[in-house]
Amino acid sequence: MIDVPMPQLGESVAEGTVTKWVVREGDVVEREQVLLEVATDKADTEVRAPAAGRVAKIVAKEGEIIAKGGLLCQLDETAEIGRAHV
Repeated sequence: MIDVPMPQLGESVAEGTVTKWVVREGDVVEREQVLLEVATDKADTEVRAPAAGRVAKIVAKEGEIIAKGGLLCQLDETAEIGRAHV
């Protein structure tokens, strides 16, 4: 399991508000795919997947304020990731 923490969003920013989840639990994501949007008093930021895998658990709810380093979600990088048929 890979924990996806709230990133450092700025030099003096200690927390952010989860404004929108772009993915849902069970979704398969690619590395660097946008998972969610976070807002601070300074800027809005997209949080991207650190690795490919399946979204195993979303911990932070929309509207919730999460401190830097707080858990946002977990990715299962060992999940069977089916490829789309062409």
